[in-house]
Amino acid sequence: MENGSIISNENIDKSVKHLSIIALFGWLSILGFDFFLHAGLLATLYIKPNPFLLPPMEAFIRIPFGYLSILLLTVILLWLMVRLEISGWRKGSIFGLKFGCLISGVSTLGLISISTADIVLLIGWFFGQTLELGIAGAIMGSGLAGKRLTMLLVIVLIFILSSFMLTVILQTLGLAPTVRI
Repeated sequence: MENGSIISNENIDKSVKHLSIIALFGWLSILGFDFFLHAGLLATLYIKPNPFLLPPMEAFIRIPFGYLSILLLTVILLWLMVRLEISGWRKGSIFGLKFGCLISGVSTLGLISISTADIVLLIGWFFGQTLELGIAGAIMGSGLAGKRLTMLLVIVLIFILSSFMLTVILQTLGLAPTVRI
């Protein structure tokens, strides 16, 4: 103990590792839903030529930037949840939805004010990102409440697999186009 502190380096290391795993699970859950959102629900909006959107190959190449932005949002969400002592899947999902609504609202209004983006696409992005952060909030809230990380990983993997399968079903039924790059 230094300066009367009861926090040891070992406990800090465990806590950082635990929070990193929770953030990873939150990020992966967002990526699963993001795939379903963009390759399934909103896919028809990407195949129409639009001066606002990049051509499919260029957009595909830039996907890592989108995933990095999602990672940063996940870290911010987790940081706020820890600071505000929000835990549990219900409180986490509600907080994530509120945070997502605010962040998405800011982005959507900004794009409406200055771009040629299709309003339907922007509305899809607004609701999609709001739901993504709600899902991540639920996952991370569960982890912060002490849910076993192995069980949380199983839940996240089932969610990702379900999102992928729903996307494939939408594409197979012709309800979402498949995009060739």
